[in-house]
Amino acid sequence: MNKKDNSDFSSKMKALNDLIQNSRNIVFFWGAWVSTESWVPDFRSKDWLYNQHDIQFDHYQPEYLLSHSCLYNEPQVFFEYYRQKLDCRGIKPNITHYKLAELEKAGKVSAVITQNIDGLHQSAWSEKVIELHGTTQKVYCDTCNKNYNSDFLFTDKRAIPFCTCGGIVRPDVTLYEESLPSDAWNNAMQAIAKADLFIIGWTSLTVYPANTLVQFFRWKHLVIINKDPTPQDQFAELVFHENLGKVFEKVEIR
Repeated sequence: MNKKDNSDFSSKMKALNDLIQNSRNIVFFWGAWVSTESWVPDFRSKDWLYNQHDIQFDHYQPEYLLSHSCLYNEPQVFFEYYRQKLDCRGIKPNITHYKLAELEKAGKVSAVITQNIDGLHQSAWSEKVIELHGTTQKVYCDTCNKNYNSDFLFTDKRAIPFCTCGGIVRPDVTLYEESLPSDAWNNAMQAIAKADLFIIGWTSLTVYPANTLVQFFRWKHLVIINKDPTPQDQFAELVFHENLGKVFEKVEIR
């Protein structure tokens, strides 16, 4: 990075910190890439998967492997993929998660809207979290609704984890082909509509329906942090094409 780039980044960080300082109702909207800085792999990739139990993952699209159809038509495939790809036990929050929790504690944050399902925001002690796609931290029977410990899907040795009633024990995650939870969606809309600063981080803003949430913002102060350009960059007051960690290590809690 040359001196001009350093200067541009420094000036944008000063502007961002000024916006944060002068805001009282900040809403953050995070895509799945936030957690990759905690070494959570992108579940759309089939890298690091191994074939076992006669399951050949190369035969499937990543989206199918986390779909309603896969869960109920090929549950052995679904749970083998889930256990290999979505085991977040032992993974720690990163600086972005912790800094958001500090901003919430300082009275700045009204909501953290996340498309992630790993529970890392809560692990960093954020409380005002809206999980658009559910969470791996909740597990239940799809028949009797009995709740199970979140470890159950990983510690149960059966290819398909069944409840005592005979139903399938599944994660409380919104799978492909399933609707987003209405309460989370409505809460996200309301929070965005009331925000005086809306910060969008590491999401392409192209995936429906989450990308439509931007339309509920009243266009006061919009900040976008993403590695690539997004369709909303032209409307943003500040745009960072940086890693979240690089930006948030410079965020000030005043």
